Amino acid sequence: MTQGKLFVISGPSGAGKGTICKRLLEEDNNIRFSVSMTTRAPREGEVDGKDYFFVDKEEFEALLGDNGLLEHNCYLDNYYGTPRRQIVAWLEEGRDVILEIDYHGAFQVRESYPECVLIFIMPPSIEELEERITGRGSETEETKQRRLREAMGEIAQADKYDYTVVNDNLDTAVARVSEIMESERNREE
Repeated sequence: MTQGKLFVISGPSGAGKGTICKRLLEEDNNIRFSVSMTTRAPREGEVDGKDYFFVDKEEFEALLGDNGLLEHNCYLDNYYGTPRRQIVAWLEEGRDVILEIDYHGAFQVRESYPECVLIFIMPPSIEELEERITGRGSETEETKQRRLREAMGEIAQADKYDYTVVNDNLDTAVARVSEIMESERNREE
């Protein structure tokens, strides 16, 4: 059986990563999406086990101590991480896996899985990014400003990725990421 491919999708908050991942999952039954774990409180409408696994700090740190996370990071005073066991099982089944994580996590994953493919989703402009973050209606002014500062640092990491896709048109961005994934599946190692 052929090993699945591990795709890491990153980009600043508001770049459209989640929407792109959702569309890719709808279009390809072989792709699995890794649900991350976090210590932050759920946003309105988020479902435990679907959007994130919401855990307390002690549970997160216990899993971290048992090498149960593929990657982890602290962002805006909350822990985020990717549970390892399910990812490994899917890859061994020949399934492709998408991780939607930040650049810190992406580089940690690359250390464990050098064959992973890193894709950075770039917003069309900083102004558009600010509008998207504001449009959520879930951010305080202070949090919005922190997210924008973080975004600048994240964008500076884009050149370390295998691919960069500008999300100025959702359909085009989804098609481009899909093309990258297909090309990588067919590439000989």
